[in-house]
Amino acid sequence: MKEVIKLLTQQNKTISTMESCTGGYLANTITNYAGASEVFKFGAVTYSNEFKIKMGVNKDVINKFSVYSMETACEMSKNITQFTNSNLGLGITGKLNRKDHYNETKENNLVYVSIYDKDQDKFFNKIIKVAKLSRLENKEIIIKEIVKELKIILKG
Repeated sequence: MKEVIKLLTQQNKTISTMESCTGGYLANTITNYAGASEVFKFGAVTYSNEFKIKMGVNKDVINKFSVYSMETACEMSKNITQFTNSNLGLGITGKLNRKDHYNETKENNLVYVSIYDKDQDKFFNKIIKVAKLSRLENKEIIIKEIVKELKIILKG
């Protein structure tokens, strides 16, 4: 993440997050490094559908595709970018080792990550399969994958 912060700083870019299953772990990871205040604008933890919708996620997208979908992750990433006027926005949604009776899906332990680049008007999406019993270990895996993706995007 230190390299990501350095790249964002060099490129004069900012980043914001809207996280669900990671519960703010990405925002926490970003702010663990010096220089984060120059590039990190805002982090929202929208654990419930209600607050995803309040932050701009279209409820019809959730109803049609499920809260656990790439479509919802894209809504999250783009809306947080617009809300904060950041260059990059990240949306993360998925299930970690539990059944959600309110939001049924066919498969558990899939995490949908969307990175929206406002300057290019482009989404970079990734589905991450997690299999650890510990939620913390799963979050660490997700963040490592996101860091790899951010480095690729920022290095062009």
